[in-house]
Amino acid sequence: MSIIKTTQSFFTRNGIKLVSDIYRPNTSEKLPVLLMRQPYGRAIASTVVYGHPRWYANHGYIVVIQDVRGRGDSEGEFRLFESEIEDGYDTLDWIANLEGSNGNVGMYGFSYQGMTQLYAAISQHPALKTICPAMIGYDLYTDWAYENGAFCYQLNLAWAIQLAAETARLKRDLPAYKTLYLASRNLPIYDIPITVDEALRKYCPSNFYYQWLSNTENNEYWQKLSPKTYFQDIDLPMLHIGGWFDAYLRGTLNLYQEMKTKSKFQQCLIVGVWGHIPWGNTLGSRSFSSFANSNIDQIQIAWFDKYLKGIENNYLPKENINLFQMGSNKWITKNNLTNKKNKYLYLKSTGLANIKDDDGVLLVNNQENNEFQEDIIVQDFWRNVPSLGGHSFVPSGVFKRTELDNRSDIITYTSNFLTEELEIIGDIELEIFAQSDQDSFDLSAILSQVFPDGKVYNFTQGHIRILQNNCEQPIKFKLQPTCIKLEKNTALRLSISTTNFPAYLVNTGDKKNYHHSFLNLETTPLTVNIFSGKDKLSKIIFNT
Repeated sequence: MSIIKTTQSFFTRNGIKLVSDIYRPNTSEKLPVLLMRQPYGRAIASTVVYGHPRWYANHGYIVVIQDVRGRGDSEGEFRLFESEIEDGYDTLDWIANLEGSNGNVGMYGFSYQGMTQLYAAISQHPALKTICPAMIGYDLYTDWAYENGAFCYQLNLAWAIQLAAETARLKRDLPAYKTLYLASRNLPIYDIPITVDEALRKYCPSNFYYQWLSNTENNEYWQKLSPKTYFQDIDLPMLHIGGWFDAYLRGTLNLYQEMKTKSKFQQCLIVGVWGHIPWGNTLGSRSFSSFANSNIDQIQIAWFDKYLKGIENNYLPKENINLFQMGSNKWITKNNLTNKKNKYLYLKSTGLANIKDDDGVLLVNNQENNEFQEDIIVQDFWRNVPSLGGHSFVPSGVFKRTELDNRSDIITYTSNFLTEELEIIGDIELEIFAQSDQDSFDLSAILSQVFPDGKVYNFTQGHIRILQNNCEQPIKFKLQPTCIKLEKNTALRLSISTTNFPAYLVNTGDKKNYHHSFLNLETTPLTVNIFSGKDKLSKIIFNT
């Protein structure tokens, strides 16, 4: 089928011209429309993870890729997320009446392009029949900018610099564009130079980076922007797409769970062993077989065939929850993400779990843990624990952390080698008794698989900022959900530190201040005590 590409525009209700590329099959048949609204230049069209728009058009769809307000060739000012509900409605109104359109519209895209789907759904235009949101922040504070109160530093700074650089380019400010582009190639994680700071403050859309950094609690600022605030009456069939090593998996799962509870339509969830980018069979230093390759393009066509054409397609998943399981390296199906079959592992050591990797242990039976123990971390700001893989760092994924776990500012607790396979699916929660000599501190936790040859590979992690320094109550927080089958003769390891830099901003201990730089004259070493045993049973809780 030959595809005709044209560039067209229309004016929104307040007179702003929005520009789109349209890929149209050369046919007289009326066709449904697939829409993607994005801020990165419509020629890219999310091809970093999806097939080209021509591929989608070849399956019998008119495909519209639009520059959102203030990006690419579209007019107006780009203010992060602020205009997407109204502009989404006006765009749907326009494309529903395009030449050759049958009036039925579906949307697809990931990240910002996933967010524009949610905002368009909120507009409740009758032409929008289904969406396929991938890797989104349903609640912008908890799912995107912060994790358990800790600012996701590297990802937010890199994104802000990228968007600011593109704004400077569109404004024809070459010096600022070069300054920001070069900063993006060598991210200024320890402190932002004056020239970069000036350019970032001038061109960062809505000055959002500094707004996000200053709004450390989930307040009215976040609620006004978050799709979750406006989603109570929204109901559409949705294909939810995530990755075990995507920083925004929390948002994908939170939206899915809410829609599954209230929706009268089908809600399908697919989670692959992918980072935000790429969606392939290898991530970090591990390969997961050809089964891990992305099949999202084919599934989306099957989904759109069903909900926009009324055609059932055998490529559509038979079950509504489809998860790629690490270890077995295959796709599995589930009826739900949680069950009541919890497993507990209890922390124990002699107090040298940060010095020797065989001192700290994970116990199945807490009856063996009736003595009080204490492990101590001294956080030295000259040598913060570096980020390595996981979901919140670039590059994301699974990496060998054998050497990293030998640092004295990382406490490790390792189980016995398994005598049978162990499946972990869904949420993982930690309950840790801890205390610091400062007003505030962070805890970073990584779960890894230990192999008989001593190699250690991470598979999930979590991070939290603690503002209430009270060792009488456990600190409870969730790690990134996961799906893994641990083989026999391997072990499970929990690694705890107080920094994970630059994935998260370093906490210097002062809960009143939270800046991008930890370089100041008041910064001193911070000490954290991790307690276990007796009446302070620190533990891991997960589903099997």
